[in-house]
Amino acid sequence: MHDNIESHLKEKRVFKPAKNFAQKARIKNLAQYQRMYRESIKRPDKFWSREAKELSWQKPWRKVLEWKAPFAKWFAGGKLNLSENCLDRHLTTHRRNKAAILWEGEPGEKRTLTYQQLHREVCRFANVLKRNKIGKGDRVIIYLPTIPEAAIAMLACARIGAVHSVVFGGFSADSIRDRIHDSGAIALITADGSYRRGGIVPLKKNVDDALRVGTSVKRVIVFQRAHNQIHMEEGRDVWWHRELEYVDDDCPPTALDSEHPLYILYTSGSTGKPKGILHTTGGYLVGIYSTTKYVFDIRDEDIFWCTADIGWVTGHSYVVYGPLANGATTFMYEGAPNWPEPDRFWRIIEQNRVNILYTAPTAIRAFIRWGDQWVKKHDLSSLRLLGTVGEPINPEAWMWYHKNIGGGRCPVVDTWWQTETGAILITPLPGAIPTKPGSATLPFFGVDPAVVDPNGKEVGANVGGKLIIRRPWPSMLRTIYGDKQRYQKQYWSEYKGNYLTGDGARRDQDGYFWIVGRIDDVLNVAGHRLGTSEIESALVSHAKVAEAAVVGRPDELKGQGVVAFVTVKTGVDASNDLKAELREHVGTHIGAIAKPDEVRFAEALPKTRSGKIMRRLLKEIASGAKVTGDTTTLEDFSVLAKLSESDE
Repeated sequence: MHDNIESHLKEKRVFKPAKNFAQKARIKNLAQYQRMYRESIKRPDKFWSREAKELSWQKPWRKVLEWKAPFAKWFAGGKLNLSENCLDRHLTTHRRNKAAILWEGEPGEKRTLTYQQLHREVCRFANVLKRNKIGKGDRVIIYLPTIPEAAIAMLACARIGAVHSVVFGGFSADSIRDRIHDSGAIALITADGSYRRGGIVPLKKNVDDALRVGTSVKRVIVFQRAHNQIHMEEGRDVWWHRELEYVDDDCPPTALDSEHPLYILYTSGSTGKPKGILHTTGGYLVGIYSTTKYVFDIRDEDIFWCTADIGWVTGHSYVVYGPLANGATTFMYEGAPNWPEPDRFWRIIEQNRVNILYTAPTAIRAFIRWGDQWVKKHDLSSLRLLGTVGEPINPEAWMWYHKNIGGGRCPVVDTWWQTETGAILITPLPGAIPTKPGSATLPFFGVDPAVVDPNGKEVGANVGGKLIIRRPWPSMLRTIYGDKQRYQKQYWSEYKGNYLTGDGARRDQDGYFWIVGRIDDVLNVAGHRLGTSEIESALVSHAKVAEAAVVGRPDELKGQGVVAFVTVKTGVDASNDLKAELREHVGTHIGAIAKPDEVRFAEALPKTRSGKIMRRLLKEIASGAKVTGDTTTLEDFSVLAKLSESDE
């Protein structure tokens, strides 16, 4: 029996940075990256000190890092304010009247907030929080659509030292209740409703349902977005716009310790109880500031669009904090990518002349399924850089993105990171690092990853294993909120002093990292440990396939059998012949061991609203079990019904 994760996918295509891009880039070549990377590993204090000094500190730090594994203090003794770094420090520069946020609502309305205007709105809302007896250290739940007020609420909390916990707008009353209970939040910020595919999501009603049983929440602040009818609870609920009438726009930023909690972000735990990942102020800010600057090679004139919802870590780091700390223009869109037509994203890029697009592989595969004709209707020549985030991207989706969206001229930065890491850890730097479709390439500055066997020994080239990080980095999580023991056990106990990512990976002969998916998603087939993402990649490389998800089911002979759920491209006949063809295709690309025992065609796959495939549900369907457990994050319940019906 092999303990290492086997990796069979081979990718020979390499794309060197374009000369004209590299010449203007911050990091211009591989030698410069290697020099800076060496310094960041050998002299991390010097490296991170230099990065941190580009930001505003109200009191300098005493020490760059205090590390007693697994607990870190970055920029110990320093005081700063994240809201000040995203707003105030730009007001004395040419950026004062520059667009900070460009926003488009799903129904089509548009808003622009300059840095000066955003600063004023944040100060006013920070005073609303104070007026409602919310102060430093208090936890505040934010349950809003992706509208400017979500960023305003986050920055206002950061300004006064309140700890925010953003709950994704697609989550149910139960999810909100769990998060209130765990965090002990005293206030909640929401809207009457939000728009989604032409309908209204009843956010305030969900909040009312969550608060039906006694909770710690004493105040609910409601923004009027959709003008749907809602109930306002006397003595508890207040309107955002009415509260603004009582406050002025003078609110100096509170000087906060570098380790002061900034936010708690809940991520689903395997136990069913959500775990609150805690991020603090100084290290997180330095991490997202430097990654936004170098990974996206951000320029003053750029319009940067990260398509993530505000409720995910990507929305925190690369919709709000990273771009604003860099003085960039960040674009926000409220709705679905295919509303009212599948070209909504391309229309937005054309109309707003977006320069950088950062989106998920799941979205890219959906675009492929909808057809190239939607892309061809629009001029995407303003784009200069593309990024992907959220899961490994299969090489064929990478190639489609590069060719059809980037016109073959835009570098693609395939980034690997997690809610826990706070910022990007493995990534190409677009002017310096040649890319390979499907690989996140090389570590970011100060990041020391390794692929290890079960004993913690680093494995050789092209051998699969577990991905660990061997030293602390500034934007790392500090703990699981209220549960230090769980933090220690889950992330730091398996390989003492090293952070266990939970992902399987391999490193090729050039030192490039290939993430093969969550360790939980590794299949044990006749003694071979196979990563599901490689089998999915092989399936999607077939010309007729738009998307695939692979899961295991119990098999008496082999331990686990491979079941593939496949969505074909529009106009393709989902026949038994195609099933056989796809099995052979996987055999050719990976090997006979990886051939699916069963191929099942699906009109669509069950996904969360952030676009992650819910493999847990597919596993239950594949093994013939009844679908149980939490389905509150599922975007479209009809998908599940159809899959269950087709179960033979």
